[in-house]
Amino acid sequence: MLDRYTYQSVLAASEMIHWRIEDIIGGEKRLDFRKPFMPESLARVEPLTFLNYDEKRILNQIRGNAYLCIFGLVEEFILPFVLDHTRPHLAGDDYRVRALLKFAGEEAKHIQLFKRFRQEFEDGFGTVCPVIGPPDAVAAEILKHDPLGVAIVTLHIEWMVQRHYVESIRDNQGLDPQFKSLLKHHWVEEVQHAKLDTLIVESLAAERDEDGIMQGVDEYLAIGGFIDGALKQQVEFDLDSLERSIGSRLSDAQKEEFRRVQLQANRWTYLGTGMTHERVLETLGSLTPKARRKVESVSSAFC
Repeated sequence: MLDRYTYQSVLAASEMIHWRIEDIIGGEKRLDFRKPFMPESLARVEPLTFLNYDEKRILNQIRGNAYLCIFGLVEEFILPFVLDHTRPHLAGDDYRVRALLKFAGEEAKHIQLFKRFRQEFEDGFGTVCPVIGPPDAVAAEILKHDPLGVAIVTLHIEWMVQRHYVESIRDNQGLDPQFKSLLKHHWVEEVQHAKLDTLIVESLAAERDEDGIMQGVDEYLAIGGFIDGALKQQVEFDLDSLERSIGSRLSDAQKEEFRRVQLQANRWTYLGTGMTHERVLETLGSLTPKARRKVESVSSAFC
């Protein structure tokens, strides 16, 4: 095991962070729809040369809406998962219990934040943009899987958030400052969540032999397949939202190009950036080298 993190140190770091939803959204803190929300490395709207500048910006904002709504959706399964993992340990290490309960509380706060964002987006954008769901059905489907598989998915998501913000968003001066602020406040708490997820994965894997660990990896990949199917539906939602927003229909050839480019963009955003993250691979490799090799063997499809 890696033994980089402890519940006590993560709790201490998380207690240094203080922000309220009311401090970062609402009132004068409004989205600026004149600017893009997402970095091009994730949105990938530039290859769609049949769209003009304004149409690309609109698609970028549609992708930004889906991005935060999907984060809210996945946190709907992370919250009960963390609570279920915490319950058996209530009489154990106090730091562990407090750190995990704080983790759960912050995820509940993020869910509420993203609901507030979605309402503000719909009020300002002018077109309702559907997003995959409903959250409770998605959560139920994911939570059917092996707990180790769910824990690896959660680890993937938390490190994915780190990669997106640090590599593509933090220093990007062209994005809407309000959208960036929401991502920054989300990121600063997810830094600690990624460490806790590492500890959860290691704790669950410690009870298993190699075959049991590989079963968890297989379940992680199965959940990834479920998410990939949902992303295909999201691309269709985004295509419809774009056409309604710009008031015109794309040709059949343009639609096919849209689907091709945007599906790979979504796959990279939600699957590739997590599956290829070195911290995810490092954790898997510490469980058994076979786990890392298996994920590396399939990750290229999502890059």
